[in-house]
Amino acid sequence: MTTLYNFKQITPVPTGGDFLDIVLSKTQRKTPTVIHANFAISRIRNFYMRKVKFTQESFDERLKAILDEFPKLDDIHPFYSDLMNVLYDKDHYKLALGQMNTARHLIDQVGKDYVRLLKFGDSLYRCKQLKKAAMGRMATIMRRQKDSLAYLEQVRQHLARLPSIDPNTRTLLVCGYPNVGKSSFMNKITRADVDVQPYAFTTKSLFVGHMDYKYLRWQVIDTPGILDHPLENRNTIEMQSITALAHLRCCVLYFIDLSERCGYSIKEQVSLFHSIKPLFANKPVMLIINKIDAMKIEDVSAEDRQLLDDIVEKDKAQMLGMSCYTDEGVMNVKQTACDRLLQARVDAKMKGQKINDVLNKIHLTKPVPRDDNPRLPHIPEGALTKPKYDAQDPNRPKLEKDLEAEAGGAGVYNIDLKKRYLLESEEWKHDIIPEIWEGHNVADFIDSDIQEQLDELEREEERLEAEGYYKSDDEELNSEDEALQSTANAIRERNSITQIEARLKTVKNRPTLPKTAIKRKVSEVADHFESLGLDGTEVENRARSRAPKRARSASRGESVARSASMAARPSGGEGSVVRDRTTLGVRNVKQKLESEKVRQLSMRNANLHAKRGESDRAIQTKMPKHLFSGKRKSGSTDRR
Repeated sequence: MTTLYNFKQITPVPTGGDFLDIVLSKTQRKTPTVIHANFAISRIRNFYMRKVKFTQESFDERLKAILDEFPKLDDIHPFYSDLMNVLYDKDHYKLALGQMNTARHLIDQVGKDYVRLLKFGDSLYRCKQLKKAAMGRMATIMRRQKDSLAYLEQVRQHLARLPSIDPNTRTLLVCGYPNVGKSSFMNKITRADVDVQPYAFTTKSLFVGHMDYKYLRWQVIDTPGILDHPLENRNTIEMQSITALAHLRCCVLYFIDLSERCGYSIKEQVSLFHSIKPLFANKPVMLIINKIDAMKIEDVSAEDRQLLDDIVEKDKAQMLGMSCYTDEGVMNVKQTACDRLLQARVDAKMKGQKINDVLNKIHLTKPVPRDDNPRLPHIPEGALTKPKYDAQDPNRPKLEKDLEAEAGGAGVYNIDLKKRYLLESEEWKHDIIPEIWEGHNVADFIDSDIQEQLDELEREEERLEAEGYYKSDDEELNSEDEALQSTANAIRERNSITQIEARLKTVKNRPTLPKTAIKRKVSEVADHFESLGLDGTEVENRARSRAPKRARSASRGESVARSASMAARPSGGEGSVVRDRTTLGVRNVKQKLESEKVRQLSMRNANLHAKRGESDRAIQTKMPKHLFSGKRKSGSTDRR
C-alpha cells in the first residue's frame, strides 16, 4: 500500500504570499538583471520576454506539482475515496484542486498574451511596463487562491497523519459499541500502542497494527465506536468505521460486553449488530464476547442468551469468549479469526473465474495397472518391532565408542575405516595399493605376470652374455686420433679456465686495495720491502715491465689523424656499423611512417594535458594566484 498511496510524501503547500515570493525570487535569481536603453530593441524585447516566460513557467511547474501529488478521488481505492469524503468533504476538495487548475491555465494565458505584446514593444519603457503588467496580473490570480492553498495544506497535514492501510491484504477489523474492549484486544495481539481509557470514544480515528500468523503478515484495524442510530445522524468519527466496514475485505470481529460496563445493554448491542449487518455481506463474521472475567456466557439471562444464539444461527457467526484483563481466550480468538479469513479467501478464489485458468494448466496423472496382481504395501519383518539401543545390555552390538574405550580412549585408539569394505577377499582391505588412484583404476596399469616376464628377461640376458653377444674388439687408436683427442682436451681445459677467470672478475665482493696503496709509487714499495729486510728489486722490475708503454708517433700530424679516426669510430668496437635507431625492426619506409603516425597518436593525450610523458604526474601550480587571491566578483564560480 505504501507504494500506491504514500500520502506522507506530498510536498507542503505554501501560502499565497509565500507562493509569490518563491516564484518571483526565483525569477530574479535565474534571469539576467541588467538592461540599458542603448541596447538594440530586439535585445530589450528578448530580455523582458524571458522574464515573463520564466515567471509563467515557474507558476505552471509549482501548480502542476500540487495537482499531481494530491490524490484524485476517482483514481484511488474506494475506501480511501470515501474516507476522504468523510473527512474533508469531496466537493470542497475537488473545488480547491479545480481552482488550482484554473489558476494555472489563466497564468499560462496571461504569459502568452503579454509575450505576444512584447514582440511589438518599441522602447525600453514600453517593454518594462508590459512586463510589470504581466507579473502583476499573475500575482493577482495567485492572491485570489490563498484560501484554496490554505485548505489544501490542512488536507495534506491530515493525510500525512492517516494510517497506511492496505485495502487488499489479510485484515481483521474490530468493531462494536464504544468502551467494549476493542483497543485492548488490538494491543494484546499486535505491536500497536492504542490509547485505552475507561470512557467512551477514546479512539477517534482508525488505528492499524500488524501481527504474524502462519508466516504471513496480517493487519488489524481498530475502529472508533459506533452508536445505534440512523446513518444520516452519525458523525465523522462513526463514519470512519462505517467506511472501513463497507470497503475492506476482512474478517469482522464484533465485540459485545455482557457485563454492560460499557454503558449499553446487551439488547442495544445486538440491535446495533442487526443495523450494520448489511455491511458484513460476503465477509466472515465472528461474535466476540469480551470481559468474561466479569460476566460469563452461562450467567446471562435466557432472553439475552436467545438474542446471541439467533445471531449465531441466522447470520452464520461464530461466537467466542475472551477476557483482555486475564488474557483468557485472546490467542484462541486470534487464531480462529485468521483461519476463518484464510478459508474465506480460498473459497472466494475457488468461486472466481481465475481458478478455471489455473486448473486447465494442471494435469493429474493416475497410473494404470498393467495386470490383475494385487501389490499391497510391504513392511519388512522386525522393522516396526526393532528394539531400541540399550547401553546397559551386555549382548548389544559393540559400537566404535565402546571399542575406543577398550583400546585406551581418545588419542590412543585409531578407527579402522577399511574394515567395512566390501571386497572379494578380506586380505585386500588393508592393501597398500588402492583400487582407484586419482580417478584411474590401478589394475589397468599393473600386469599380474610382471615377475615372470622379468625373470624371463634376465635368463635371456645371461644366455646372450654367455654366447659373447656383448663382446667387441677394442681397436687401437692411431697417432692422428691421439693427437686430435689431446688437442680437444687442451681446448676444453682452456675454456674452463677462461670461464673461471671471467667469474672471478665479475665477483662484486672481491678484496680491493686501499686508496693509499694505489697512490704509492713503485720506488716507495721497493723501499718498504728493503726496510722489512726483503729484496725489492724484483718487485720493482716486475712492476715496470707490466706498466703500459705509450707508442711514439712519427709526427704530430699522425697523432692528430689517429685521434680523429678514433673519434669517428663507433662505440660498438672495430667493424661495427652505425645505424639509425628509428629504422630498427622496420622493413621499409612506408612501415616507418606508419609507426611514426601511431607514436604521435599515442602521445596526443599527453600533449593535450601538457605532459612530458606518460609518467608525468606533476601539478605545476596547485593554487594559482589569479584564482585564489583578491576579491571574488559576482558570477559563476567555475573559472572556465
